[in-house]
Formats: sequence, C-alpha cells, structure tokens
Amino acid sequence: MTNPSQTGPVTSDIVSTDIVSTDNASTDNASTDNASTDNASTDNASTANASTANASTANASTDNAMTDITMNITTTSASLLRLLQLSSVSLPVGGFAFSQGLEFAVETGWVRTAEQTEDWLVSQLQESVARVDLPVLQGAMQALAADDLTDWQEWNDIALANRETRELRFTDAAMGQALKRLLGTLSIAMPVSAQQDVSFVSLFAVAAHSWQMAFDLAAYGYIWSWLENQIAAATKLVPLGQTQAQLLLGRIQLVIPEAIALANTLDRDSLGGSLPGLALASSWHETQYTRLFRS
Repeated sequence: MTNPSQTGPVTSDIVSTDIVSTDNASTDNASTDNASTDNASTDNASTANASTANASTANASTDNAMTDITMNITTTSASLLRLLQLSSVSLPVGGFAFSQGLEFAVETGWVRTAEQTEDWLVSQLQESVARVDLPVLQGAMQALAADDLTDWQEWNDIALANRETRELRFTDAAMGQALKRLLGTLSIAMPVSAQQDVSFVSLFAVAAHSWQMAFDLAAYGYIWSWLENQIAAATKLVPLGQTQAQLLLGRIQLVIPEAIALANTLDRDSLGGSLPGLALASSWHETQYTRLFRS
C-alpha cells in the first residue's frame, strides 16, 4: 500500500476545511494502515510462534525416542562397560577379515556408492540379522539362563544351518572359534567341546549371559559389532571417505531399534531369512580373481 506521505503536496486553492478533511482522511488512512500492519505483524508473530511450537514438539518427540533407546542401553554401568568390550573392533575375533559378500558386490558393480552401500547393509540388517541372528541370540541367552545346555546347542545348530553358503558358515564358525579362545582366557566356561563348530552369535550369548546383560543390551552390541566391521570393509572397497563412513553409521543406527523390535516377535519356529543376492555374491567370491577379504 502507498504511504499517505507520498501522495504529493496539497494545492493552495483548496479551502482550509478541505485541508482539514484531507488531513483527517490521511490520518484515518494512516491509522488503517498501521492497524493492518499491526494485524499482519501479530499474524506473523502467531505463525512464527506456532512454527516454533511445532518445531519444539518435533524436537521433543525425537528427544523422547532417543531417550527410550538410551534407557535400553544403559542398564547398568558394569554391563555397559562389558558391552563396549564385547562389541569393540579391537576384540580379537577377526571380524575385519570378512566382507560377507560385499567384496564381490563391489567388484561386479552392484555396490558403488554410499547410498548403494546403505541399501546393501540395511537389507542385511532387516532380512538376515534381525530375522536369524537376533532370535538365536535371544534363544541362546534364555537357554543359558535356564541352565539348559541342550537347548543352547540347538540354537547354535540353528545359527550355523541358516548360513546360506560355505563362506558365510566359515565366517561364523571362524569368528566363533576365535571368541571361544578369548572367552576361555577370560575364565568364562564354554558349553561346547574344543573341536565342535560353534557360531559366533551363540558364543556372544555366552558372554552376554556371563556378564549379566539384558537381551536388548546384547542385541545393540551384536548389531554394532557387525555393522562397524561391514562399514570398515566398505570404506576400503567402495571406497568411502572417513566422513562418509561416519554419516553412514549414523543413518543405519536409526534402523537398529526396528530390527530388535522385529526380533522380539520371532521364535524358533518363525525365525529365518534369505537374501539370494548375498548368497550369490558370497558363492562367487570364492573364485574372485583378486581378493582382500576371506569372505
């Protein structure tokens, strides 16, 4: 709207009454404009406040969700410290040596970017880790809590039977043997003989039970151990920059609570998953011309 002060000078042949009327009209217009401006300012302020309130509500919801996750993790200080030890990349179980089919997927062009790496890993997390490894972890921990070693042995066999290729079974068993040796040096009793094949996940359950972890706490640690090793492999193979790798870890973390929630709905009869692309990549990796990883 044009400001009344910008309409031009009043001519000298207008009588004073007209001047007064004109001035009054100008004053009225100015008042109207000011009122409109005030209303607009009020509306804008209300909108801004509403936006701020909505943003605060959204932030509060996010904070509450993160608080729920944090409460699940920090059960006790002692358990948390043991969890950090068990899920650390420095744990001498050789996880860094296995790409679990990722090396062939990169070689053949299936995975070439950070986004494709994320899709590859999230699919494994949702369709394999959540549907096989985590139910086995929970069942094995429950068997140990009931002092039922026969049931624990059955869960171990289920884990190994669900590895779809020789390389994937070798990965699980090799890491299991390494963890068995480590736990022996830490004075944790082993429920298996020295020569028996043992799954890494079932021995992870032994450590979690011995260190009095709740299942959800152990599940977070198990997924983190798997995910960090896979991201480390992708960093070398794709390749990814260090910052890209950290961003990828941050995004996939958001899927972890969903994976654990899914695992809690599965039992011995309903667990199981299959990833044909992963199985093919793992099978073809055996004859790949050049390899950095054992699987």
